[in-house]
Amino acid sequence: MAVVAVLGLGEAGGAIARDLVAAGAVVRGYDPAVAASGGMVQAGSEAEAAESAGLVLSVNSAHDAVAALKAGIGGVGDGVVWADLNTGSPGLKRELDAIAGQGGVRFADVAIMAPVPGRGLRTPMLACGEGARDVAAILTPSGAEIDVLDAEAGVAAGRKLLRSVFFKGLAGSVVEALEAARAAGCEDWLRENIVAELAAAGEHTVDRLVGGTYKHAVRRAAEMEAAATMLDELDVPPAMAAASRDLLRRLSG
Repeated sequence: MAVVAVLGLGEAGGAIARDLVAAGAVVRGYDPAVAASGGMVQAGSEAEAAESAGLVLSVNSAHDAVAALKAGIGGVGDGVVWADLNTGSPGLKRELDAIAGQGGVRFADVAIMAPVPGRGLRTPMLACGEGARDVAAILTPSGAEIDVLDAEAGVAAGRKLLRSVFFKGLAGSVVEALEAARAAGCEDWLRENIVAELAAAGEHTVDRLVGGTYKHAVRRAAEMEAAATMLDELDVPPAMAAASRDLLRRLSG
């Protein structure tokens, strides 16, 4: 039976911990704000949770990742991997790797690549760093989906954030456009238009978007300037429209 320490029992950490318990693992949980439940073993600190664990999963927050590692590293046994699942920059992951290395602990950068609610431990993940293969070996039998990259810590985090630039940027543009359309009285029309565009997307869509953006940057910059002005007139802050305008101006310069 695997013994796994889970640090951070919020939405993501709690779901992963519960799935590990359901799969038969012994989960030693610690969160200063959330009590361990559902068959987990309550620990009194990060270091106590790490004691006797074969794997430590840090799922608190990027803000707390360094502090959690420094607080828990003393309880990590020989050969145990400290896996950081928080959404942080590649630089943060490299910092954590260095701290772990100084303490004689192997580190893994694990990027959660989709929302955890509804998926739990089965949420697709990328892992890299010295301990990545061990993380996959321990968690995969319990149902985890982990793609191991032969790369140093920070690469998995970087790939997640590059995807976030696209996906969260797309989501932000959709939200801003619909907010403006609501103010203009045509939200249903625009929603239908967006759905149709996304449904028609294919493998050549990226080439078309990128090629057209570079080719028509000057004209499109003027178009997005007009769009940003319209949003101002609608009392909708044009964050995404103005950012698109500025990008297009840079490409046309």
